Amino acid sequence: MINNHVTVLEIDGRALKHNLSYFRQKLDSNTKVLAVVKAFGYGSDGVQVATFLDNRVDYFAVAYTHEGEALRKAGVKTPILVLHPQIQNFQQLTKNCLEPSIYNLKILTAFLCYAEENDLHHYPIHLKFNTGLNRLGFNYSDTQAILTKIQGLKYIEIASIFSHLAASEDRDEKEFTLGQLNHFSVIVKQFQKHLTYKPMTHILNTSGVINYPQAQFDMVRIGIGMYGFGNDSQETSKLKNTHILKSIISQIHLIMPEETVGYNRAYISKGETKIATIPIGHADGISRKLGHTKGYVTIAGQKAPIVGNVCMDMIMVDITNIDCREGDQVIIFGNQQDILHMASEVETIYYEILTAISQRIKRAFIFED
Repeated sequence: MINNHVTVLEIDGRALKHNLSYFRQKLDSNTKVLAVVKAFGYGSDGVQVATFLDNRVDYFAVAYTHEGEALRKAGVKTPILVLHPQIQNFQQLTKNCLEPSIYNLKILTAFLCYAEENDLHHYPIHLKFNTGLNRLGFNYSDTQAILTKIQGLKYIEIASIFSHLAASEDRDEKEFTLGQLNHFSVIVKQFQKHLTYKPMTHILNTSGVINYPQAQFDMVRIGIGMYGFGNDSQETSKLKNTHILKSIISQIHLIMPEETVGYNRAYISKGETKIATIPIGHADGISRKLGHTKGYVTIAGQKAPIVGNVCMDMIMVDITNIDCREGDQVIIFGNQQDILHMASEVETIYYEILTAISQRIKRAFIFED
């Protein structure tokens, strides 16, 4: 089906390259980089981003098996870690040479049985340990049971041991984070002591790389940083925005004093006002909380506040003091500041603003080297 939606999300590959280079400068020369492309590449398109970055990074990570399968179908050759595999997806996972994160004894036992039944040989798995996030992961007390189960097996091989920091961006939580890092180091030493080979180790995410560079281990995972956001304004200013959401003016109305605009007559004009209608709404990821002048778009370099209620497919903006015409370009967001403003008004995080962009919005990729 042809997508003829005039609203477009542009993804800037040059910005992706810049951001990856920025983080590489913080790393030791032998530290590997895993690029996180889950959730449609943080709202962009994971397939296109991974295709562009194939052979530029050491690993990719996705959340679910079908996301990894899509990358393989697109021809991506780089190893892919599936962070949250399910037992019922093992066949799909191994068929596509995807590497599962094994996070508890149940899924470990199930995968070992599957590996034996299907005569797998040294299939790469990744052991996820819980060091304080309390989401997914083995506990330290599971270490001996894991070693007992895998001892001498030829079906699998541990590609990496990893964990996830809970508050690496929060300097007030430094003590907790250092505790996680120390806990992880103890776990790693236990495996190094008993295994005849050395799996990779990794725990740092984007903000971990920024705040705890001493804990790089063998690999780091770059997610939100790759898409233009650090853990504070100073770091973000050194990165480039990758997501640019554009639309056009569908229609312009001249509204008389006391006339209303939109559902529930939520906007009442105080004087003669020019209103532009833009083809994007809450079905596309524009929160209803951005209505009533809390949100804005940019037209001809000027901010045009959203008036009235955000509709499912449209928003209306005040263009009284802007010289523009029907068909002119509209920037919904074009830089990190626009995205941060939206997140602040919606009382959420910028991750949600990016990942909320509807898949019915057309994607356009600027991937020139």
